Amino acid sequence: MDSNSEFSSVVHKPSRCSECCLKCLSGIPYASLIATILLYAGVALFCGCGHEALSGTVTILQTYFDVVRSPVDALDVFTMIDIFKYVIYGVAAAFFVYGILLMVEGFFTTGAIRDLYGDFKITTCGRCVSAWFIMLTYIFMLTWLGVTAFSSLPVFMYFNIWNTCQNTTLVESSNLCFDLRQFGIVSIGEEKRLCTASENFIKLCESNELDLTFHLFVCALAGAGAAVIAMVHYLMVLSANWAYVKDACRMQKYEDIKSKEEQELHDIHSTRSKERLNAYT
Repeated sequence: MDSNSEFSSVVHKPSRCSECCLKCLSGIPYASLIATILLYAGVALFCGCGHEALSGTVTILQTYFDVVRSPVDALDVFTMIDIFKYVIYGVAAAFFVYGILLMVEGFFTTGAIRDLYGDFKITTCGRCVSAWFIMLTYIFMLTWLGVTAFSSLPVFMYFNIWNTCQNTTLVESSNLCFDLRQFGIVSIGEEKRLCTASENFIKLCESNELDLTFHLFVCALAGAGAAVIAMVHYLMVLSANWAYVKDACRMQKYEDIKSKEEQELHDIHSTRSKERLNAYT
């Protein structure tokens, strides 16, 4: 008897463990998890590559275009680059926290839908939080669309210079110049141009800074695009969760009304039975 009981306990243990694992895995919001991974990858790519690309831009401007940092506290291109770097720090921290909040909301929504009458309860506050996240995610999606469009500007500028360097044999007969005033990097009064016949242009084409900075800006643009896709994915997930929660709330109200009516009918039948019994006695 003891050996049989030990054997049965050993047999049942793996099944209980597998049931527990399946229950835990079924509560994971996989759609929110995929969107969070995509968001973190896009933000990390945008912030990391964008920060290094801005540092490379400073080196290129100071070394090859002879742009000097303003000694006074003026709003020049170097001050703007420093501001962009601080913005990148804030974006990385803010969206790290926002991804965690969306994952937590996904866990609670999945649990509330799956265990409607269990430990989780769908409340009005929960529905308001879901609606708030939908509105906030929509605003962030529009923001990332603007960031993606803005990130394409340095890619376009560096592509022109990089493409000219790759085709130097075709432009030997013509003297092409890149004027920083066209891109608003310097003021109109400053004449900072780099021509293909100059020595600085040849050094720029032979250096690694141009190629590295250009591809870093391309990676930053790809990261911003990935963040946009993540925001769209989050919008689909949050909208689906909102619809499920709304239907679950209606089902919960229906079940509450149904149980209340059944209890009232039961009370009426019990009262009538007692009256009949009293009438017979």
